[in-house]
Amino acid sequence: MADDEGLPDFDVPVAPFQDLEDLKATVNSFTSQFKALADNPGNDPGGNRADDAHEADSDADDEDEPQYPPFILLLDPPEYDDELRALIEWVEGVLVPAYLGEPSADARWCHRWFEHTVAVARLHAAWLAWQELTDPATSGYLGPSTWHRDHLDPCLRELRTSSGPFAGCTKGEHQIGHRMPGIVPSAWRLAED
Repeated sequence: MADDEGLPDFDVPVAPFQDLEDLKATVNSFTSQFKALADNPGNDPGGNRADDAHEADSDADDEDEPQYPPFILLLDPPEYDDELRALIEWVEGVLVPAYLGEPSADARWCHRWFEHTVAVARLHAAWLAWQELTDPATSGYLGPSTWHRDHLDPCLRELRTSSGPFAGCTKGEHQIGHRMPGIVPSAWRLAED
């Protein structure tokens, strides 16, 4: 990229660590459920345990319910900043090098895509789907194909069209169809000495 001055410098990709944390949370959830079942003194195999199971499920739901990432536009700083930082890592580290060719009049792209709310929303949705559909444990062999067909292709088609959010952006110029707020999100502020 020619103009990297507005982008923060990231040394470590965030997405693999998020995937690892999700896996740890799932394992911890199963471990606590297993311990609850093993430590229950009323484990009579022939008895009626429907009430006990319901109580255990409601307790487990409160403590071990998986936390799914919320849609980025519903977040406030600093959570928004953290999610945007992780999204930028994925877009710049995976999507741009693998899927985007040179921008043209028919396939536009803006190097400051993170300032376009529509682009952030669409790319975040594609990224959430990518996280789920590229995990063989949850999606099997068809996940990546489904992600390309149902998520990536429509997302890029909408973003890169000549009437899309990057319509005013050309190689040397960046324009957005709305005024951005005067305050830059805290993730992009330079540390003041």
